[in-house]
Amino acid sequence: MYRYEIIRIEIKGLITSRPKEDYREIIKEKAKEGWRLKQLFAPAIEGAGAAPYIDLIFEKKTE
Repeated sequence: MYRYEIIRIEIKGLITSRPKEDYREIIKEKAKEGWRLKQLFAPAIEGAGAAPYIDLIFEKKTE
């Protein structure tokens, strides 16, 4: 069995779309807690040409 945690990161800017948070640091911190990055999900692109957010999906084996 596995547990899952989803962390949403909002995207800022219309022309230079960038995450509001450093997703690499989040991944490193979650790994220290025993979580594994399972998937990075971005929804369909909106009118501005960029996704409004990305979801980091982590999994951890339960005991």
